[in-house]
Amino acid sequence: MDTPGYDITQKTILPDSAGVYKFFNKDHKLIYVGKAKSLKKRVYSYFNKSASHNRKTNKLVSEITTFDFTVVNSEFDALLLENNLIKENQPKYNILLKDDKTFPYICILNERFPRIISTRKLNKSDGEYFGPYSSVVAMKTVLELIRKLYTIRTCNLNLSEKKVRNNQYKVCLEYHLGNCQGPCEGLQTEASYNEDIESARHILKGNISEVKNHFKNRMNMAASQMKFEQAQKFKDKLDVLYKFQSKSIVVNPKLTDLNVFSLVTDKNYAIINHFYLTNGSITNAHTLEVKKALDETDSEIMETVAFDILKNQLFDSMEILSNILFKIGDNQSVVPKIGDKDKLVKLSLRNALQFKKNKILKKPIHDKSVLILDKVQKDLHLTTLPKHIECFDNSNIQGTNPVASMVCFINGKPAKTKYRHYNIKTVIGPDDFSSMFEIVSRRYSRLIKEKQPLPNLIVIDGGKGQLSSACDALKSLNIYGQIPIIGIAKRLEEIYFPEDTLPLHISKKSTTLMLLQRIRDEAHRFAITFHRNKRSNASLTSELESIEGIGPKTITTLLQQFKSIRKITEASLEEIQSTIGDSKGLKIAEHFKIKKEA
Repeated sequence: MDTPGYDITQKTILPDSAGVYKFFNKDHKLIYVGKAKSLKKRVYSYFNKSASHNRKTNKLVSEITTFDFTVVNSEFDALLLENNLIKENQPKYNILLKDDKTFPYICILNERFPRIISTRKLNKSDGEYFGPYSSVVAMKTVLELIRKLYTIRTCNLNLSEKKVRNNQYKVCLEYHLGNCQGPCEGLQTEASYNEDIESARHILKGNISEVKNHFKNRMNMAASQMKFEQAQKFKDKLDVLYKFQSKSIVVNPKLTDLNVFSLVTDKNYAIINHFYLTNGSITNAHTLEVKKALDETDSEIMETVAFDILKNQLFDSMEILSNILFKIGDNQSVVPKIGDKDKLVKLSLRNALQFKKNKILKKPIHDKSVLILDKVQKDLHLTTLPKHIECFDNSNIQGTNPVASMVCFINGKPAKTKYRHYNIKTVIGPDDFSSMFEIVSRRYSRLIKEKQPLPNLIVIDGGKGQLSSACDALKSLNIYGQIPIIGIAKRLEEIYFPEDTLPLHISKKSTTLMLLQRIRDEAHRFAITFHRNKRSNASLTSELESIEGIGPKTITTLLQQFKSIRKITEASLEEIQSTIGDSKGLKIAEHFKIKKEA
């Protein structure tokens, strides 16, 4: 963050040019970022006494003590800089923009004989990305189409020329099933493979017509050469393409490279739906929600959010349809009144309204716990509301009496009847990682066996090591990826996600972190209590064994009856004798009586 450079109480000369301004409070914290065609007019307007500001803007102005500004070449450059600063600093009076890490992508990897994979991590150095897709189902539909049409490898072998030439690999089952042509043994040339990749790239870009023409030409050529079996294969591929396109075309196939937006608002939130069309097919669609900060106009909200969505596209050749007018750079949105374009905007608006309707249904006005869980869902990028959360913790002192605990929270509140204690059975010595693997495996193998519902979120008390062990346990049960799982490290309260090297830092004042800390602390308390009781019982059991004439069988009988050593020491002589007999009961009573009198 830049150091604030100008005091609002001192006269400052502002340029009459485009730029970005930043307001800071008395603690030198950035509280607002704005863009302006004229910095001079825009910044002065906040402090003009004759200006009629709304309540939120007046509150902002009352907190400003210093400001800073940056001059840029154009309004578009100001929009770009503003967007980056909001994402980096998340000022409290701005619409909150976040990099979306929840939507899936399809990636053609940069490698020899490239694979086509799905991923949620966007690292453009790894390959060429397509998406994001609005849902996993939409993404899998496209991947399934590509795998029906082409024989793209799914293995992760390093198919360098040297390794293939030296016969380092053997073909796998996918080759024998006809899903791969065996490039690992040199049975398919790189040129032939790359032709399939290029065709798959057309599909991912939405250019279905080029792929259809390719298969049509190959089919006709094979038929003219009397290769009817080969021609039938190309015809089958064409049928797959027609079937896919019949499901995805929503309007005139001539409409292409088209962005469609719609916006609906209420007092505190705005909901934006976005479609991207190629050849009449929706190839990308998603809906998002933003919280209003300063009673922004619909056009201002749409401009900010649409820019964030479209900033990686070519702005000089962009056609934008919307239900409201707004502008990005030199691109002005169009509000159609009739025809296919009007139908598209109405379809987008219907999606936004449906999202708003579902939002209202999901969040009862008076249920505070649901609002907290909704915040947890957003902060952790979860696909479902975490109504059922389970947390695991280990406890041992120098490897003695290793135990573990699992606590359960339902709707943000402890469900103590579902808490579980675990004695570590398969691990010798202080090995927290192996212990975590054991208890997570035991917990969910039992739930699966009993056909009980799995939680919406698993929390592991620990960092990357414990989290990795828990993930290995889920993998061993074939449920990895079905349940979101995180680790919370104690020292810096960092949140770790599987396969993500960088932790997530959540504000210490956030209700999300407060709930996670409460759950973690409850699991720790439950484990420590169990561990102390076990150590105490072990100590007193040793003391019982030291009494002459008292053996393991008698001790077991006593513990089964009284449940704990403390209750044995508090029992009357008659109660003990009725359990193990007069003679042994007298020995026990006398032993503890002597101890008390000493």
